[in-house]
Amino acid sequence: MAVTDQSLTQTDCADCPIRHRAVCARCESDELSRLEAIKYYRTYEAGQTVIWSGDRMDFVASVVEGIATLSQTMEDGRTQMVGLLLPSDFVGRPGRETAAYDVTATTSLTMCCFRKKPFEEMMMRTPHIGQRLLEMTLDELDAAREWMLLLGRKTAREKIASLLAIIARRDASLKFAPMQGRIVFDLPLTREAMADYLGLTLETVSRQMSALKRDGVIVLEGKRHVTVPDFDRLLSETGDDNDGGMPA
Repeated sequence: MAVTDQSLTQTDCADCPIRHRAVCARCESDELSRLEAIKYYRTYEAGQTVIWSGDRMDFVASVVEGIATLSQTMEDGRTQMVGLLLPSDFVGRPGRETAAYDVTATTSLTMCCFRKKPFEEMMMRTPHIGQRLLEMTLDELDAAREWMLLLGRKTAREKIASLLAIIARRDASLKFAPMQGRIVFDLPLTREAMADYLGLTLETVSRQMSALKRDGVIVLEGKRHVTVPDFDRLLSETGDDNDGGMPA
């Protein structure tokens, strides 16, 4: 499966669907123009490896559409998924020559890529990019800590509810929709993928999804279209306190 370089329907940074959440969120118009000069788009098919751990990276990128996973393989061949990359998340690390994790497209994936060296040089000259990248890194640290809690201590029902809440929050944020009351989104993961990522069996995922539907926490149309009638009710199922804990 070959990587495809392509142009989106709208290539202007100002019209980008993730503009308000991405690494360029604080950039002024002249800074966006400089980013335009070093960016290009890549698309990947579901299941395709974006980068292998240890590979040299000649780009950094923002996820525009789709979902990817971060995973690490141990010496005996076992693989552990350590995180999800959702739209607006940043891929790669300025100043680091090689990739720390395997990155794999879970769905059809589109990334806005920046040539690494020019991006690093621009970051040094553009405080807005460095500030935003720091914010995103701290958010990522919080998400990693929450992921440890999710995998290690939560019940199967809480794991499913937490994952649904993460995806619902990000979808609402990208659409500028309020993160309260009724929320509607398309689940981008198969139940097999959800089982893999949450350390559950397929049967357990299906059973818990059915239970959440039966209890009125979610409404399903087919397997992917999800309506959350009351977002606070979904958050109450995650096992987190107050606002649900999980960052968007």
